[in-house]
Amino acid sequence: MRFTGLLFISILFFSCQKKTEVDLIIQNTSIIDVASGKVIPNQTVLIQGDSIFELGDDSILEKYQSENLVNGQGKFLMPGLWDNHVHFGGAEYVDENEQLLPLYLAFGVTTVRDAAGDISLDVLKWRDEMNARDRLGPKILTSGPKLEGIESIWPGDLEIGTEEELEAALDSLEKLKVDFIKITDNTLKPQLFLEAVKRASKRGWSVSGHIPAALTIDQVSVAGQKTVEHLSYLMRMTTPMEAVISEGRGNGTMTATEASKLQAETRDDSLTLVKFKKLASQGTGVVPTLLISSNIAYLDENNFGEDTILNYLGPQLKESYQWRIQRMANDTPEDKQNRKNSFEATASLIPLVKESGMKIYAGTDAGYLNTYDFPGLAIHLELQQLVKYGLTPREALEASVINGPEYFGLEKSFGSVEIGKKANLILLNANPLEDIKATLTIQDVIKDGQLLDRNKLDQMLLEIKNWVAEKEGK
Repeated sequence: MRFTGLLFISILFFSCQKKTEVDLIIQNTSIIDVASGKVIPNQTVLIQGDSIFELGDDSILEKYQSENLVNGQGKFLMPGLWDNHVHFGGAEYVDENEQLLPLYLAFGVTTVRDAAGDISLDVLKWRDEMNARDRLGPKILTSGPKLEGIESIWPGDLEIGTEEELEAALDSLEKLKVDFIKITDNTLKPQLFLEAVKRASKRGWSVSGHIPAALTIDQVSVAGQKTVEHLSYLMRMTTPMEAVISEGRGNGTMTATEASKLQAETRDDSLTLVKFKKLASQGTGVVPTLLISSNIAYLDENNFGEDTILNYLGPQLKESYQWRIQRMANDTPEDKQNRKNSFEATASLIPLVKESGMKIYAGTDAGYLNTYDFPGLAIHLELQQLVKYGLTPREALEASVINGPEYFGLEKSFGSVEIGKKANLILLNANPLEDIKATLTIQDVIKDGQLLDRNKLDQMLLEIKNWVAEKEGK
């Protein structure tokens, strides 16, 4: 009788124990481990605050409960997408840029890497508000204004012509607490470009940029540049004549057309692979931005103008797409075919980049100016392009959600569904490891631990669409 009484008391005690309340539980889902390409079934994920608190099988529900319980049966949980090259810009329509923040989230993009524009102070403000959880939108990591030469064509740059001006510009960027440094090649002197890469790297920033025609890719890599923005720049490395071309472009004895022709005639993929391996060993990766290049190359074959996502973009932002369209309006059939040939030649570098071990960072160039490169949707299409031209679905996802955090040294907080990692997640209705298009089957988005279910996401999209329609007077 005494044993039976003790057993009864023990059962009563445990049954009366109060379960610990957590903010969100995603029950019985399949976790996608992007690093390994494995799917871990029947997992329950507990979220407290902005982080993953616990995970395991359903037995953990004996100790925990939540008012917010998501049924993950038949669904796939993975880190939210990173678009590692976007642009907020257009000083005359800051409000239209602001509407892109919920749009990114609605498409499962929980982090964006802003690669400069002309509204940097607004973007920095949004970044800080997002970090404080005072605003709903993707995490922003921004370069602030980029470094350029005197009288650059781009508005909003920090223009520098001397080493003293370079130091002052870097000091100002430190005060703004930018997340990385962007450098471009419109009017910046080549040697000052190299010095900017060296000094910014020495101060602890990751550096991204375009490459002046007078420099080789290896020169900027040795100086410390972490990413080459746009795969087309790597075409310079496909020829044994790279140094000759750089010298000719630098002293004005060779035009861009002549350089491209010589590159194409002397392309050597075995040599290219050796050069790419050297970049990899030096820590330089690439953001291919295949989508925007494909859009431009095949503009005459695709009816982008009827895409329904245009209903979610402001009128002035959409108008900014027209400059390229107008510039190409009088192109000959030969011009159009040359663009396609050039794009296909560039995209064919993806397998060589992959084989070399260079890191690929998935980014889109989405935002203002870049024709039909739709914010939010673009990263999904970019991943599809990466798979089309040589990556596996797992490798494409890695380029977004693992390499993105690595660029900033944030691997301990992002990149996987693990205890202690930030709860920036997407719940999908299909497995993107089997078909990369499944990234678009979004059921729920979790941003900093906050659940945005399908109903909420649809409501966000409707609000954006109504806002745009009102602005357009519809």
